[in-house]
Amino acid sequence: MTDSSAQVIEATGGDAAVARPYARAVFELAREKGELQPWSERLALMAMVVRDASVRKLLDDPRLTRADAAELVIRACGEDIDEAASNLLRVLAENGRLEQLPMIVMLYDRLRDEAEGLVEVEVTSAQPLTDTQKAAIAGALKKRLGRDVQLNCSVNEDLVGGAVIRAGDLVIDGSAVERLRQLSSALVR
Repeated sequence: MTDSSAQVIEATGGDAAVARPYARAVFELAREKGELQPWSERLALMAMVVRDASVRKLLDDPRLTRADAAELVIRACGEDIDEAASNLLRVLAENGRLEQLPMIVMLYDRLRDEAEGLVEVEVTSAQPLTDTQKAAIAGALKKRLGRDVQLNCSVNEDLVGGAVIRAGDLVIDGSAVERLRQLSSALVR
């Protein structure tokens, strides 16, 4: 997932069950045309436009028709989207689904990462990781998962020490907080 995509989906909101068919359709089209990266960029831009506060205010106006909503977003995106992306916006608007764009971005990027053999890994540590630590984590996970790894690192000082690693359904909690919880639990028994 690109940095811009990650920014777009912060606090996504959206319904994965509703967004998934759109993400899948866009993914299939992008793969057929060999345009996986350009579509990531188009989707991120469209989602960013839809989430913009001033655009959101206009889109929430009940006097705005669905067709006008689509054209508003298309104009706001300008030359950075093609006719296929414009058509997607028209379909989403017609179905009252423009607000699903951030979730569509997230699901599309997951499909893209999977197709490219890449797994996105969230690493939350008590302190910023060094490049050496990041490389060690990425290497160990690549070996364990059998896929290339993209680390998204964040800091949460509440962890006290260590890190929590999330890769899909896999969660490795090596935080000091978790170790203390386990120790406390063992002592209570």
